Amino acid sequence: MENYETLVDATNDLLKRGYTANLSMDEDSVNDKERGLEMLPDEFEIDEFYRFEGPSSPSDTSIVYAISSEKYNLKGVLVNAYGVYADNASGALLAKLHHNQVSDNLHGEDRPKA
Repeated sequence: MENYETLVDATNDLLKRGYTANLSMDEDSVNDKERGLEMLPDEFEIDEFYRFEGPSSPSDTSIVYAISSEKYNLKGVLVNAYGVYADNASGALLAKLHHNQVSDNLHGEDRPKA
């Protein structure tokens, strides 16, 4: 995995590598609003993720996810606040994003902690 200085560096590099969909999240899905897609947790994989802490507060954290879906032939980026500003996601979606249910591309210390 790469080490990026900023969230912008990470998203720009992922864009160059084909992660072009601008993804968002609601309570139980990851969405590509431009294509009208709603992906449930079992319909996408997390290929990479990068965590960034705010300069003034460790609780001000964002995570950039590189997400792919074979079902929808899609590669995209999801930027999600973590901590105080975290989204109100369902248990299944949070498990996928934050607890050891990421793709086989992530191993050992690269996996999110439970």
